[in-house]
Amino acid sequence: MNAMKTKIIVAGLCVAALGLGTAHAGHGPTNVGGASMLPERNIVENAVNSDDHETLVAAVKAAGLAEVLQGEGPFTVFAPVDAAFAELPDGTVEMLLNPENQARLQELLTYHVVPGNMNREALHDAVTERDGAASFQTVQGERLTVMRNGNNLSVMDANGNSANVTLVDVAQSNGVIHVIDSVLMP
Repeated sequence: MNAMKTKIIVAGLCVAALGLGTAHAGHGPTNVGGASMLPERNIVENAVNSDDHETLVAAVKAAGLAEVLQGEGPFTVFAPVDAAFAELPDGTVEMLLNPENQARLQELLTYHVVPGNMNREALHDAVTERDGAASFQTVQGERLTVMRNGNNLSVMDANGNSANVTLVDVAQSNGVIHVIDSVLMP
């Protein structure tokens, strides 16, 4: 076995031993929704390129939050994929995108944002320190709970619904994105 293969296997074993079963973005560009997420770009600049986040980007724009999420931050965003929005009851997304529902849409979206740069290690440490579940105040004002789900992380909303974190540590110039498979409800 050559030295490179040995290093890759050892690195993989270290990741497994640390409980990093959730897909981990690591350093440098990460592919999300068919696009490279470049760490020198901000959250919005990267998200607009992801084919898996078209609904989220449309919602951020309709809510008037694009400028905020392009700001200095740092922000930790739990970003639902398009399939997560598709699981909402029929007509929900369309209703939320109507201009008269902008305040409600802002509330929903800012519930997916936690102030600070909470990478996977910081989330894991908080969960471990708090016996398996850590609560974080969102920009919206209510709390989300991050917990271990086997070797992965999940996020639970105020109603007890949970989303699996499917990709962690997508680095941004103004924070970090963790991709989730469900929409969280305040």
